[in-house]
Amino acid sequence: MDTMEKRRNAIVDFINVRGTVSFAQLKDAFPHVSEMTLRTDLKVLDDARRILRIHGGAKSVQVLIGTDDFLNRKSVRNIPQKQKIAEKALTLLRPDTTVFLDSGSTATVFAAKFPDQSNLIYTTGLSCATELANLSRPTVMLPGGKLNRYSQSVFGFSAIRELQDVNFHQAFLGITGYHAAAGFSCGIRDEAILKQTAARQSDQVIVLMDSSKIGVKCSFHICGLQDIDIIVSDGMLPEEFLMQCRRNQVEVL
Repeated sequence: MDTMEKRRNAIVDFINVRGTVSFAQLKDAFPHVSEMTLRTDLKVLDDARRILRIHGGAKSVQVLIGTDDFLNRKSVRNIPQKQKIAEKALTLLRPDTTVFLDSGSTATVFAAKFPDQSNLIYTTGLSCATELANLSRPTVMLPGGKLNRYSQSVFGFSAIRELQDVNFHQAFLGITGYHAAAGFSCGIRDEAILKQTAARQSDQVIVLMDSSKIGVKCSFHICGLQDIDIIVSDGMLPEEFLMQCRRNQVEVL
């Protein structure tokens, strides 16, 4: 493997670990590479669909296409924000209700803080179920379906069909991105349909998202702002997005 190929592989690895990077971060990470060479590398890697160039930087294609990112990579990003979201989401929980808890790193942090109280909890996240297994009072259900080994979640027709028979009081949804033109989205079609199903079956739809998800457009639409009731975030959402929430009567915590 020549030096150029090693460098480009290192750039891809750097972007994959962080999800989204600025050009300034790339320059800091590769101080001995000229700006012109870095820009050429990004163009070549974008053409090869190994990364996605964006204005001022680059994104990992693993976040945007197909895998919705590796859970073990997401779990080490934005940890304080995820903790803050989980603490806020706890205030919404009520005992003796039926809850859908989505998969993902933020949902897993939420599951780790879930109170030991009487709830019927359906979750598609294996990591969420592992955290909930430490509790004695809730009943935890894992729908059957296909395993997404990257996000450690269950999806597919069987899981969707099972959720269609459940009436939820609350659905806590994880999303991969939000874009004004595309709404909430993720990278796998069947997972989008599963989230849509859980939302339709729920009295109250709650989205768990940190501010890094704003402006991210993924392949498959889940829902729009008009379809949800509450957004639980890290307190750093842009004002333009907050205005959209107010127009759609969406509460933001």
